[in-house]
Amino acid sequence: MTNRYISEIVREQDPLMLPPDASVAQACERMCARHVGAVLVADRAHHLLGIFTGRDAVRALGRGCDARHTHLDAVMTTGPATIRPDAHAIDALRLMSDGGFRHLPVVEKGKVIAIVARSDFEGLELDRFEEEKALWEHIG
Repeated sequence: MTNRYISEIVREQDPLMLPPDASVAQACERMCARHVGAVLVADRAHHLLGIFTGRDAVRALGRGCDARHTHLDAVMTTGPATIRPDAHAIDALRLMSDGGFRHLPVVEKGKVIAIVARSDFEGLELDRFEEEKALWEHIG
């Protein structure tokens, strides 16, 4: 299949979510244990507050923050782009490419339900996106 719905890609996913007062160290430990590159920062009702990625961790540590005492809300990316589960894979790939990021929260009715990463997409989806991008570069 060349253009799955996001809901097909994230089916039965249990995204890694932490509250905004979790520490950078806790987030990094959980990311490592789950082999993921991002944590969705959400409130108790699963409303998205931000996203914390490996890039955010590097920036925070590079500024000298204490990972055990720095809360995610102090170093997370606020207002991240999101996508709905009824969108297509190509839409997610476009958003990630245009924004220069690799993780995209999936939100429905204001609540986090999943996250997609560039690595979640299949060869044909990536091929189609690269062809589209090359066409736009040729035209532009």
